[in-house]
Order: sequence, then structure tokens, then C-alpha cells
Amino acid sequence: MSKAPNPVDKYVGSRVRMRRIMLGMSQEKLGEALGLTFQQIQKYEKGTNRVGASRIQQIAEILQVPVSFLFEGGPSGVAGPNGFAEGASPSYVSDFLATSEGLALTKAFTRITDSKLRRSIVDLVEQIAAREGPDKR
Repeated sequence: MSKAPNPVDKYVGSRVRMRRIMLGMSQEKLGEALGLTFQQIQKYEKGTNRVGASRIQQIAEILQVPVSFLFEGGPSGVAGPNGFAEGASPSYVSDFLATSEGLALTKAFTRITDSKLRRSIVDLVEQIAAREGPDKR
């Protein structure tokens, strides 16, 4: 039986993927900079393999972000009053931003300066999503 990835490892991997995509960098290019194969980068991004502290430091330098960027908004690992660890934002947000479509949509949407037009776009997308069925999160 295979063990499920640790939520923190999965989250850090998704942040690595998101930033790599933001920079237009391939898994192969990041792997070359780290002396790894693109398959190893895939495993890091999926949370399948844990990333050591020194490797996190290297990745952050290559991706031109502080190490804290890779952990921001993720699960803290600290149990809250209910006994559950709490994250600052739902996982579907980081999952969405880690896709090329999500990143492209976000970049394009933030370039729209007309607030009424932005609201209209949100309304349109919500109407389309409503046709697809109930929210499954």
C-alpha cells in the first residue's frame, strides 16, 4: 500500500509548480539548474517525494522567491483548537493557480482595470459554473 503525500509536501510542491510556470520555466530547466531529472521535479511538485531543507533553499533561489513563499498560505502542521491543522486558503486556490490555465486566466484578469467589466466576467463565469452542477468542494 502506498502512503498518501504529506499535505505540507504537496502544498510546497504546488507552490514550486506555480512559481515555475509563472516564470515560464520547464521542469527540465529547473531540474538542470538543480542537477536533477525532470522526473524528480515532477515528484517534488506532486508531493510524492519530500524536499530537503537545502534543496528548498536552492529551489527558492532559482525561482527568485524567498523560502517563505513556498509555504505561504499552506497547512501549518500545527493543530488548532479542534485538533485539526488549519491553512490560510483552501487547497483549490493553489491547485487552480498551479495550472497553466489558472495562471493565464489570473494574469489576464488582473490586467482588466474596469471594475464593472471584471464583475461582469465573474458573474458570467459563475453562471457557466452553475450550469455544470453543484460545487463539489
